[in-house]
Amino acid sequence: MRAAVGQAVLGAMLVAAVLAFATMQDFHGLHVAGVTRVTVAAGSLSAWLAFVAFVVRPRRSAAASATDILVVHASQTGFATELAERTAAMLRDGGKAAVARSIGELDAVPADAARLLFVVSTTGEGDAPDVASVFRRDAMGVRPRLYGLHYGVLALGDRDYANFCAFGHELDRWLRDGGATPWFDLVEVDDGDDGALRHWQRQVALACGTVATADWSRPAYGAWRLRERRLLNPGSLGGPCFHVALVPDDPASLRWKAGDIVEIGPRRARDDAELLPHREYSIASLPADGELHLVVRQVGVGSRWLTEGASPGDRIDLRVRPNASFHVPGDARPVLFIGNGTGIAGLRALLKARIAAGYRRNWVLFGERQANVDRLHVDDLERWQAEGDVERLDLVWSRESRGSRYVQDRLRASAVEVKRFVDDGASVYVCGSLAGMAPGVDAALRAIVGDRALEEMAAFGRYRRDVY
Repeated sequence: MRAAVGQAVLGAMLVAAVLAFATMQDFHGLHVAGVTRVTVAAGSLSAWLAFVAFVVRPRRSAAASATDILVVHASQTGFATELAERTAAMLRDGGKAAVARSIGELDAVPADAARLLFVVSTTGEGDAPDVASVFRRDAMGVRPRLYGLHYGVLALGDRDYANFCAFGHELDRWLRDGGATPWFDLVEVDDGDDGALRHWQRQVALACGTVATADWSRPAYGAWRLRERRLLNPGSLGGPCFHVALVPDDPASLRWKAGDIVEIGPRRARDDAELLPHREYSIASLPADGELHLVVRQVGVGSRWLTEGASPGDRIDLRVRPNASFHVPGDARPVLFIGNGTGIAGLRALLKARIAAGYRRNWVLFGERQANVDRLHVDDLERWQAEGDVERLDLVWSRESRGSRYVQDRLRASAVEVKRFVDDGASVYVCGSLAGMAPGVDAALRAIVGDRALEEMAAFGRYRRDVY
């Protein structure tokens, strides 16, 4: 490469000298022969410079040029990322060059892409994952020309929510409208359904000309034990809420990062033939605590079994799922933590991680019903503030306030301070209720920093949510 560049530069210098000589040879004949010589020399120079540009043009990385199939994931809780990486690994095992990338890294469909697979989740009541906000706005806001592109879409969702797999269907329509050709019909996955995932594997293998590996299934659950269960809100106007502590049979299983998700496996209640579904919870502790803590409200049969049916010492089938989209920043930037109810679980783990790392620019805004009974680990928050590990603590009690009843109201009332905090480089983390709180906080933040700014914060990991 260096030799080629050297030859190209030397040649350009030579042509430049020829051009200079041509113009000096017959200044008086400039309008006749001189022009001809200058034109010829200039043309030669242009041709050579074009060759130089070709030789020294920036090269695409080997990984990019060698990629045969790009697997794009849009994840809210890490499951879509996990499946995209499995898909790419399956294709590589079959001899294909494949790589998985987050949709947050893209502002459009790559111009040279010929084969794309999308693994996308839907959050809330039909919304795109936060990481997809800029792609949805900038790329999907226009009709592209995608003729020649072949693609497949795996849409993750939960039929308990309205607008099942809505973002996956929206993406599929946009690709079709742009002229792209689907390899196969969109594959819907309801709550991690194994049958739908097997169907995806086989469709991808058939379309890409490879062999499907062994059928996927949820990773095996480990054996954990219920060590402690404690009611956190006696006398509350809301449902009973419990602190739950679990320990693994194998101490090596005490591995996770703040922000990760726990899955409690399906089980049968005592003396009951009914199979209770798996449930997911935000983790409220760090491995250094020696226990895995949850904050569980007694809602639904699965949570009722964990908070009432199981006894201390009982086996709990459990696995931790990484959730990189909700991991704490690894630097000293300020962070605004916003949450309500059992959302304290995720915020508590993130704060523990920040404090352990020595980062103290933490602003916490937390809401519940009544100050004297709904103190879901609020003692921790107040202690951290007193010790200087929390810079500012706003507690909002909806049944006792005449002004800012909810966290979104307090956000709006503190708009100037919030804007200043964000301008200082703050990240924003939201954990808690999907109904009311999450959309209210989102609307308040949009009013404070602007739609485009908030969407770009989401795309670059400065606005992260774990809402349910």
